[in-house]
Amino acid sequence: MTKVIAHSFFTEFDVDLFKAGKHYKLYDKLGSHITTVNGVEGTYFAVWAPSAKSVSVVGDFNFWNEYEHQLNVRWDESGIWEGFIPNVGKGNLYKYKIHSHNNGIITEKADPFARRCEHPPKTASVVWDNIYIWDDQNWMKKRNKHNAVNAPYSVYEVHLSSWKKKFEDNNRSLSYLEMADELVSYVKEMQFTHVEFMPVMEYPYDPSWGYQITGYFAPTSRFGYPDDFKFLIDKFHQNDIGVILDWVPSHFPEDDHGLGMFDGTHLYEHPDKRKGYHPDWKSLIFNYGRNEVKSFLISNAIFWLDQYHVDGLRVDAVASMIFLDYSRKYGEWEPNMFGGNEYLEAIDFLKELNEEVYRSFPDVQTIAEESTAFPKISRPTYLGGLGFGMKWMMGWMHDSLQYFAKEPIYRRHHQNDLTFSMTYAFTENFMLPLSHDEVVHGKRSIIGRMPGDEWQKFANLRLLYSYMFTHPGTKLLFMGGEFGQHGEWNFQESLDWYVLEYEFHSGVQKLVKDLNILYKKYPALYEKQFEQDGFEWIGYDDHENSVISYIRKGNKEEELVIVVCNMTPIPRTNYRIGIPKLGRLTQIFNSDYKKYGGSGISNKKHITIENKGWNHRNYSCEITLPPLSAVVFKIED
Repeated sequence: MTKVIAHSFFTEFDVDLFKAGKHYKLYDKLGSHITTVNGVEGTYFAVWAPSAKSVSVVGDFNFWNEYEHQLNVRWDESGIWEGFIPNVGKGNLYKYKIHSHNNGIITEKADPFARRCEHPPKTASVVWDNIYIWDDQNWMKKRNKHNAVNAPYSVYEVHLSSWKKKFEDNNRSLSYLEMADELVSYVKEMQFTHVEFMPVMEYPYDPSWGYQITGYFAPTSRFGYPDDFKFLIDKFHQNDIGVILDWVPSHFPEDDHGLGMFDGTHLYEHPDKRKGYHPDWKSLIFNYGRNEVKSFLISNAIFWLDQYHVDGLRVDAVASMIFLDYSRKYGEWEPNMFGGNEYLEAIDFLKELNEEVYRSFPDVQTIAEESTAFPKISRPTYLGGLGFGMKWMMGWMHDSLQYFAKEPIYRRHHQNDLTFSMTYAFTENFMLPLSHDEVVHGKRSIIGRMPGDEWQKFANLRLLYSYMFTHPGTKLLFMGGEFGQHGEWNFQESLDWYVLEYEFHSGVQKLVKDLNILYKKYPALYEKQFEQDGFEWIGYDDHENSVISYIRKGNKEEELVIVVCNMTPIPRTNYRIGIPKLGRLTQIFNSDYKKYGGSGISNKKHITIENKGWNHRNYSCEITLPPLSAVVFKIED
């Protein structure tokens, strides 16, 4: 029988950093690591369990016998248990059997730092190593340009399990390797600049869509091995497409093998239920004031950026983290030391997270999904902000969808729903999302919300997307939206790809592709997407006709773009708009083109700008507005 050999990856400095909450590469130390000790190959195990009186590694190599391989506790009161087990290697299954000092509680836990997990519903961790050789050097050298705040940033949000299924093979999901062919080529064909994956970290429960994580350092085994997932990311990079991961530091599930009550005590979660339990999701909340937990979470963020070459992290449910009273009634929360409702420790954690991410990886982005008016989410911490790179513009999404759901005849009374976003559009670095949350739970699909007959529904959808892509801010569109899927998203089923046989659906798909091309081609649409002087109204007050018009501007004054949106099905000829200078207008986009399923009403190739004042400007011209459409022009001298 082989016993545990005393061995450690930890220096005293490592332990000091861990205790101080400043160790941001814990994945190099904790967990299981294949190594050689005294000429013998095996695996080093290390786990944090400060309230344990004994910790054993149980696995398929010792018949899950807790008495065979007991780890040694460190002498420095770090709460770390560690040791080397000979002849244990890649592919071996294991868990930690923990006897607690707390009322003799016994837990059997998956490794919080495991690099691979068993395929759910099985729950063991798997000893694994990293052998992948990357081939994305060109992307990594230049990705600072692709990820910059003044670059086009158009995101395709994907739920990997349900994007496409193999009907002929028992309706299974694609593997990571199959996605590296089919998904990469599709995102490239559609001209998106980035792809965002809903959580890929190992999760036990499919209906959680991945937001209830148990394996924070392991890509889910549902679609293949960790190296397969790296290959998928590599392929995206080789095709100049950035990869964003959904990241969930806000809560975790109570599953027996997960982080909850890890060593028989509230180790990762806050012990006070008012801060440690989430009533909406029936899940546990991290203890952001505990240094070791901060090290765990920040190390996890760094892990995906470091080991998987990820280009950004979209941080889920930030509002639930920064407010003590989030989704809680009176008496269910306790004010902070100043009497307010801000969760000060969580706010400090997010600042520290962003500082470390941008210090180590200045060429990535962190993106906050945050639904309140909490100030300076996407402002640097040295200016009093939380330090995120961008924030989802939930207000724009809500107001726009509410507006477009109205019959056009009533829209004249609700023009403010469209124009209000511009009163706060530059208070943050906003991303405009039409995300998965908007097409589930009875909300209907995006096309399903549009009023009118079939032609009008699709014309409205094309208009909404055109408005979105020409509005200041970066863009995010959930899969299926790009071809007008009728049904709500169902995580168990494939997208309805068959609808592309129909003209209206394929037309929307062509439109989204062309909008991506338009967005990338014209610097006026992205160079100042977060700056006040990158936008200027021409007319926002034509309520009677439900028309809005505006100018988008880039760094070069002459490269401006003019956008006019007709929110009714009535075509308008000889519609006059004010223009900032003389020259001629050239139409560069029209959502009513026949190839998109539109009526084909259009402007002549060149429109002469007249020396006639209009819209508080010295010059103007008359244009044609197709029904339920957006037209985009450039000015040529």
